[in-house]
Parts: sequence; structure tokens; C-alpha cells
Amino acid sequence: MTPRSLKKDLDNSCRYIPVRDDETMDVVRHVVVNGVNGTGGELGKENPDAEANAPPPSPAIGVADEFRRRMRGALLKVPMPHANPSTQSSVDLGEEENVDSSNTQRLLSFTTRQRGRPGHGSGVVDPTDHDNIHVLSKNRGYGGDGTEGGGGKVKVGRHIASAPSRILDAPELVDDYYLNLISWSSENILAVALGQCVYLWNADNGNIDHLLTLEGQDDYVTSVEWAEGQGCGHYVAVGTNNAEVQLWDSRELKLVRTMNGHSQRVGSLAWNKNWLSSGGRDSLIIQHDVRSANHLVATYTGHQQEVCGLSWNEDGSALASGGNENYLCLWDASMSQRRNNHSTSAVSPRLTLNQHCAAVKALAWCPHHRGLLASGGGTADRTIKFWNTNSGAVLNSIDTGSQVCSLLWSKHNKELASSHGFSENQICLWNYPTMTKIAELKGHTARVLHMAQSPDGASVVSAAADETLRFWNIFGKPPSSKRNKGVLGGSSGFGFGGSIR
Repeated sequence: MTPRSLKKDLDNSCRYIPVRDDETMDVVRHVVVNGVNGTGGELGKENPDAEANAPPPSPAIGVADEFRRRMRGALLKVPMPHANPSTQSSVDLGEEENVDSSNTQRLLSFTTRQRGRPGHGSGVVDPTDHDNIHVLSKNRGYGGDGTEGGGGKVKVGRHIASAPSRILDAPELVDDYYLNLISWSSENILAVALGQCVYLWNADNGNIDHLLTLEGQDDYVTSVEWAEGQGCGHYVAVGTNNAEVQLWDSRELKLVRTMNGHSQRVGSLAWNKNWLSSGGRDSLIIQHDVRSANHLVATYTGHQQEVCGLSWNEDGSALASGGNENYLCLWDASMSQRRNNHSTSAVSPRLTLNQHCAAVKALAWCPHHRGLLASGGGTADRTIKFWNTNSGAVLNSIDTGSQVCSLLWSKHNKELASSHGFSENQICLWNYPTMTKIAELKGHTARVLHMAQSPDGASVVSAAADETLRFWNIFGKPPSSKRNKGVLGGSSGFGFGGSIR
């Protein structure tokens, strides 16, 4: 036979292509695996009186014989004769009593049925039909809050303590929504601004160092932020009410340099390698190159009121800023280039988003999805919004019921923590993308203004207007370090309570 004639024969041949969309293989598998007979009992125990006089039949052999008999009848279109009751295996490929018997007359059916949900009409394929799960076993379900049947919270595979692991007093912590007064470094040092002072708390041993005290009578610290990158983790930037940006060396406890450019207080700071972005009440964002004597690189002009939130994405290509005029602005780093040694370029935002109804302070870039940004609004807004920063589209918006002060993504789980003001003054842990609440942590008696995350991503510290710092173990450790001691597990003897100064 030549290839040409073979092709011709194949073209004229009829092929049988089975349609298996309507097979109830889930039922068959359940019956085979669990060994259930038609009465809901175990296979081989249908006749209790005969069980004492004869050995029970093998469930595996009985099921296999019945399966082959029914397969033969379905595939070859031949009637299936009833076996002799005295020799028939006590095997019936039926469902448990909680499964509708109308769907189990032919468990392996290759004929086409009209599929549709009640109320949707017959013959119409429902695109959500795959969501109709067949319940083949009666397992008791519990919600994440421990209640039967599922509650408003989801369950995670780790323990989340409802009480803080540590509490520190923070006297003279300024109660101002627009400031950013705590930061946790890659070297496990927490910087806290209290009035005119900045203190450094070492999470490894509990030691506290006094970094600085501002000298001006009307001056106080308005923002702090640690530098990032290898070899730079001991530098901390400090913004002041007198419109200065100071750079300090935490190892030497000395001032490195002072950078000017703003005309009013500097309430927000963000690092991008050797660049430092500062946002002020003068509505400007200034880019500083801390390596250069002429540190001014670019000025971002897009806000109309105080800039209260700044955050660079992980690769340093985009900056998000939030303002008191309810704007969320997105900027490209490639636009921030020095024109020459004596002038700076004014940069406009790539996108200006105005869907929030109050000041936008809380900003957090998702470490798991590139281009995903979470933002939180103030008292008149109360929402957490998720943005596609490439297009500016709102992906989701959740009404939290209270002022959103701060947002933090987990480094190794798709979870988001948010801190809130009136009326609950709580910290919420959310599952993303469902945005179902995993936990709600209460303990602060005033609005939780700030949050910072430990270097290993397991712990979160919150600073509130009640002048306390509280440490929470909410995110859990990454799988590779679960057996290691956490950042707050040092043998310092530093007690549960204490003061930051």
C-alpha cells in the first residue's frame, strides 16, 4: 500500500471520537476508592446474615468486574444482563445517599446531555457550571474564625497571635497623620522619631542609642528612612520641620551632610539606591543624589498640597506619591535626569490618579506582581485601592470602614497588612486577591499612624498616637528560615515592656 493510497483510505474512514464532557468520573473514583455500595454501606457487607457463613468477597475484584461489565455495555451498545443474585457481586457503582440518584443511572455515559443550571433554561451551557462541586463525602467544614460553616475570616496555616509580642513606650511621638516617624533597617535597627529626637533600637540585643536632637525651638523630626543596598544600611535620612534633609551615620552617630531645597517641612522620604526622594508641605518632590556635592537632580511638580507618602517600586523604575489633595501620582525614574551641573529638570507625573476622596498617605508596591500598587485613603475615603500602574486602572477597591494610615505587603505570602485610625484603631491582615480578612489585631488606644516591617519579613512594628510601639508576629517566617531564631528572638534579656528612650 502506497502512502498516497493510505492517505485516501484514512480520509474515507470513520473514526469514533468519544465525548467525555459528561462523564461522572468523580463519582466512579469515589466509589472505587472508598468502596461504597448502593445502600451507602461498605462493600462486602450488604448481607450481614451470610457474612458469618461465607468469607466476604474481595472489594477490589468485585468493583473491577462490575466496572468492566458496565464499560462493555456502554462502549459496545449491548444490553447488560442481570447477573444471578446468588453469584452477583455485592457491588453497585452508585453514589452515597447524599448524591442525587438521577445523575447516577449511567455513570459512564458517552452520549450528550443538555447541561444547564436550574432557572437558566435547558440546552444552555453555563460558563460557571464548573463551580458546581459534587459533594461526595460529608466532611465538617470550619471557617477561618473557628466557627462551623465558614465565617468572615479565612484560615491560614500558621498561628497569628492576637496580642503583641513586645510593647515599648514612645513618649512625645507626634500625633500627625502626614508624618512618617519609624523605619526598620536591613541591619535590624529600628529608628523612631520622638519630638526633636531620633532613637535607634537594636532588635538583636535591645540596646538603644540616641542619634540626634534638633536644636531649633520650633523644629522637630517629621520623617525618617533607612538607606537600602549593600554597604549602605547604616545610613539614615531625617526630615525636619525646618525643611532640611539630614543624612546620618548610625555607626558613628554623626551627621554626614545636610541637604536643602524645600521651603516647608519634609514629611516623607524614600530611597532608590543613591537617590533620596523627599516630599514636603510645599507640594514638591525633590530628588537628591547623596554622592554629589550638587545634590539636586530633579524636582517633581504635580501635587497641589503636602506630599505625605512616597514609595519606590522594587527595581527603582517608578515612584508613587500621595498628597493631601487626594492625588496619587506615578513618576518614571528615567525622566529624572540632571540637565547640567547648575540646573535641575522639572518633571511632571506620568499618571495622576484622583479616585481617592481623602489624603493618600499609605502606599505599598506588591513584591509578588510587577506593577501592582496598593494605596489607602484618609478619613473621608477609608478605602484600600489596587492599581495597575501601567495603565492607571483600578483593579479593586475595599471599604475598610476607617482611616487607612499605613500599608505593608508580606515578603513571602500574598497578604497585606493595614493600620487604621478611628474608630477601632486596629491592624488588619488581608488575603490577596480575595481581600478576605485573615486577622484583626487590637491593642492600641489611638490611631495606628505608622508600621514598619522587620528584615526577615516576619514581624511588624506599629506606632500609634497612644505613644506606644507594639510588635506583632503576623506575616510568618519564610520556609527557609522557620527553624532559625527570629529578629526579635535574641537573648538580650530585654523584657516585654520598656521605653524607647
